Amino acid sequence: MPIAPVVAVLAITLAVAGLVVFRPGLTAAKGGKILAFFGLFIFPAVAAMLGFESHIERSKQTSFCLSCHIMGPYGKSLYVDDPSYIPAAHFQNARVPRDEACYTCHTDYSLYGGLKSKVRGLHHLYAQYLSTPKQPIRLYHPYNNRECLHCHLGARSFEQGAVHTADPQTMLDIKSNKLSCTSSGCHENVHNIAQANHLKYWTPQP
Repeated sequence: MPIAPVVAVLAITLAVAGLVVFRPGLTAAKGGKILAFFGLFIFPAVAAMLGFESHIERSKQTSFCLSCHIMGPYGKSLYVDDPSYIPAAHFQNARVPRDEACYTCHTDYSLYGGLKSKVRGLHHLYAQYLSTPKQPIRLYHPYNNRECLHCHLGARSFEQGAVHTADPQTMLDIKSNKLSCTSSGCHENVHNIAQANHLKYWTPQP
């Protein structure tokens, strides 16, 4: 959502609230009471909802994820010049939207997951602003194939891939999340931050 509507509603809220505070006599009449009710309750609630929606949309942006210093190396890993690195290959070849690369592959993370994920999201805020994030960063649970399948399921390259179809059970295990896409020997090169200083990087053309 564009920020303009949020600012407009917030400005109206402040104006009406200020009017009620500095001219309390206005609330003596019925119209004044209605104005005060909107200024002190309805408009603030609308501004909060619009602001929350705007922030949620902004938090899907790759730039938002990488605004935390600790996430810098993960952003850098998107430029690794090696097609075996899955996030880098997807990012560089626009297989995922570059401006929402993190969110596309981590749709259940933090605010976007269930209740436990949301609670962990609050913990991230605490660690970022009031404490120190623990390193190295680790996923809270094994990476779910769902994050791959919401794009690849039904794709010819996936459904008819030689490795995927060599054994009928392999495809069943992938789709049921019994066999991880990031298993050793499969797509195991993900971000691999430990090797960050020993890798070659791709430089996009301006």
